[in-house]
Amino acid sequence: MTAQSVDERRLREVALTPGEYRAIVEELKRAPNEVELGMLGVLWSEHCSYKSSKALLRRLPSAGAAVIQGPGENAGAVNIGEGWAAVFKIESHNHPSAIEPYQGAATGVGGIIRDVIAMGARPIALLDSLRFGPQPASSHHVEGVVAGIGGYGNCIGIPTVGGEVYFEDCYANNPLVNAMCVGLVRVERLMRARAEGTGNSLMLVGADTGRDGIHGASFASLELDETSSERRPAVQVGNPFLEKCLLEACMDLAHTDAVVAIQDLGAAGLTSSVAECAGRVDGAGAHIDVARVPRRERGMTPYHVMLSESQERMLVVVERGREAEVEAIFQAWDLTSAVIGHVTDDGHLTVVDGAEKVARLPISLLTDGAPPRRLVGVAAEQPPGLDMNALPPLVDAGAALLRLLASPNLSSRRGIFRRYDHMVGDATVIPPGGDAAMLRVKGTRLGLAVTTDCNSRYCHLDPHLGAQLAVAEAARNIIATGAHPLAVTDCLNFANPDRPEVYWEMEETIAGLAHACRAFELPIVSGNVSLYNDSSGESAIYPTPVVGMVGLIDDYGKRLSAGLRGEGDFVLLIGSSQNDLGGSEYLKVEHGLVAGRPPALDLARERAVDRLVLAAAENGLLQSAHDCAEGGMLVALAECCLLGGIGVRCPAIRPEVPLRMDAAFFGESPSRFIVSLSSRAMPELQSLARRHHVEISLLGLAGGDSIQFEGQFRLPLAEIRQAWEGALT
Repeated sequence: MTAQSVDERRLREVALTPGEYRAIVEELKRAPNEVELGMLGVLWSEHCSYKSSKALLRRLPSAGAAVIQGPGENAGAVNIGEGWAAVFKIESHNHPSAIEPYQGAATGVGGIIRDVIAMGARPIALLDSLRFGPQPASSHHVEGVVAGIGGYGNCIGIPTVGGEVYFEDCYANNPLVNAMCVGLVRVERLMRARAEGTGNSLMLVGADTGRDGIHGASFASLELDETSSERRPAVQVGNPFLEKCLLEACMDLAHTDAVVAIQDLGAAGLTSSVAECAGRVDGAGAHIDVARVPRRERGMTPYHVMLSESQERMLVVVERGREAEVEAIFQAWDLTSAVIGHVTDDGHLTVVDGAEKVARLPISLLTDGAPPRRLVGVAAEQPPGLDMNALPPLVDAGAALLRLLASPNLSSRRGIFRRYDHMVGDATVIPPGGDAAMLRVKGTRLGLAVTTDCNSRYCHLDPHLGAQLAVAEAARNIIATGAHPLAVTDCLNFANPDRPEVYWEMEETIAGLAHACRAFELPIVSGNVSLYNDSSGESAIYPTPVVGMVGLIDDYGKRLSAGLRGEGDFVLLIGSSQNDLGGSEYLKVEHGLVAGRPPALDLARERAVDRLVLAAAENGLLQSAHDCAEGGMLVALAECCLLGGIGVRCPAIRPEVPLRMDAAFFGESPSRFIVSLSSRAMPELQSLARRHHVEISLLGLAGGDSIQFEGQFRLPLAEIRQAWEGALT
């Protein structure tokens, strides 16, 4: 192959541009051969190189007192005390799930689990963040994705404890499937994927290599179009039972010091794992013999072997001379392992097929050589404004509540999470269905709270503000359990960045994330960027920066749940309400509008409210706590009643001008919680509120089997539950 002979069809197949190809030829002083072109294509793909987003991502804060490992490794890690580190990351598997929902979602779960395993941590929890088109047209995607997540997680024995699901028109052809995994490891046993030690062996372990997943990373770096179904072979096939054996074998590696590093084989397969592992060590290289790679198909070429994304495989760097010790561990778990090469000090990845050299490329060219894309952002056309004076007045708050609770974005997610085993492992102390899940750290009193959050409609209307609101809501969800927010992982989902308005959305979103995380003193320790979530240049997704967050409580016995707990408890609204109907569920469900500006966010006020709730929880004043988010105060109050099985009796809501009645009930002002407490705790809470300069107001008293606002409406809980649980079954 020469610089002149390569055609654009071939370049598109490996997701390279003619300009990038010319840069390769210039750097190598020659044309790459077929294998080298494929290797460079996958590692220079957007999915692997982040060439359109890397410069923006440098703006995100990643340092903090608890941070042990920030971005740049398989996953991030933070110190949670008592010798333990929490390891976590979120990633996308959007394109594969669009064309093969079950396997796309399942292998997304498998891949994120291996990222955590590669850090030496035992995975203890899975979460997801899902976006689909409207029901029932999107049922094919919904059913396949949910089955894939549940099938993989349930089989491997890791609980799926939390997540979120939303439905919008823009995701009809581009569903988003983001998976998060959280693990635990003793701090001294935390692993890094660094190919250190010239002469040390490179061992491939796990599943045999097949042709599945070839060009998967390249596929994820292109828009979906009418030919995308032809790339079905680029979707990997998962085997959770094999991954369970791989997990346990890797945990057993902690008992030997013969292992230098572990690296997941994910996107770009063997090419990526070897190059990235070597690229983290100055001057390191690797020598690979593809003839030694165990295969499950005949006729595979070196090209197939180097680019295969077959699942359930890991690369292990083993001290020279100690291979037998490590092989014995894998044999005990009936896993195939093979020494396929060794670490070198020449800074190159050399690939041979027996005696024949088939590729030789500089590690730096593979991992850092992709020319950065200097894109220009242009502000998107302003979304429709909102004239609230033109909205019809709220006539029947009770009827509106039932319609909102029955809408796909607010209805109970029980129909989904009941298909996940959230109790396996015996560590889940707050199950899915509330604000955040919580798991106990066995052998301690520590509790780890976990959540994923993003309101993409807000981000569509104002990406900078929407990103800040995502961070704030995630923090409130953690705080509602009584835990302190600790650190963030993010999954940034966008459409085609070649479009100036999409790149502007990226700039604004990342700036908003950075601003909010600095205000909350929350480092972003890991993450993922997923671009080209577009269909033939026509159907672009909303900017969707999913925030995965972990928090810590020193005694999980002090945790809070969202449901009301005691008859006669006071039910309070902490924080104040404004006329925040822009981008709200009320506006969409009741008036068919996606318009206006998202709720204003005062970060200082948000932090004051958060500190008040944490102080009240730590002093044992609260019986329950629940974040006010989508649907506003009345939806949040109904959820508290439904989750606790207790009604509430409230005086009539008579908002003072300028607060509107519909905004008082259904506005989505941030910085608010609904809490319950006994009457004897009320004086101390009032004192705390004054100290933190936060407004609190009494909504009513817990009790009975209905929600009633005197003189306005009364709804039995049974009727409310029927509406809430009927949408997603």
